[in-house]
Order: sequence, then C-alpha cells, then structure tokens
Amino acid sequence: MSIRTNVGNRDKLLKSTESYLQGNIDKHKANVDNLLDNNVALAEHPDIIETIEKELDIIAGYEDKLNVLLKYFPKVFDKNDKELLTD
Repeated sequence: MSIRTNVGNRDKLLKSTESYLQGNIDKHKANVDNLLDNNVALAEHPDIIETIEKELDIIAGYEDKLNVLLKYFPKVFDKNDKELLTD
C-alpha cells in the first residue's frame, strides 16, 4: 500500500500543469520561428513585428506562470519519482 496516495495525485497535477505551460511556450516559440523562417507566413501577416510581439506576450504569460509554479512548489520538481511503499 502506498503512503502517498493524495500526495501522488497532487504531484501529478502539478507536473501536468508544468507540462501544459511548457507545451504552450514551445507552441508559441514555434509560431515565431515559423513566422521568421517561412516567407508564406510573412505574406499572411502584414505587420510581422506586431504578430511576433503578440506571440512574445503569450510566451511571457505562460513563462510567468511556470516560474510561479516552480517557485512555490519546488519540492515536487526536485524530488525523485520514487514512491515509498509499506507492507
């Protein structure tokens, strides 16, 4: 029997939140890369700087949330994924 049943669910939620936030950061970084590297994408966005700025604003929001998560819940992300078991 595990002694970390509720803690395990809490940790899963926090780690899932971390993955969600990082995934959104990666998504919007890819959008900026695509805008910079793809001439067709440039034609669809007449004000490319404004479009990039919007993407950066979105990234900053997710990054702020990720930093808060890591700051206030560091134990979840620092510990090993090993679980103690009792008899």
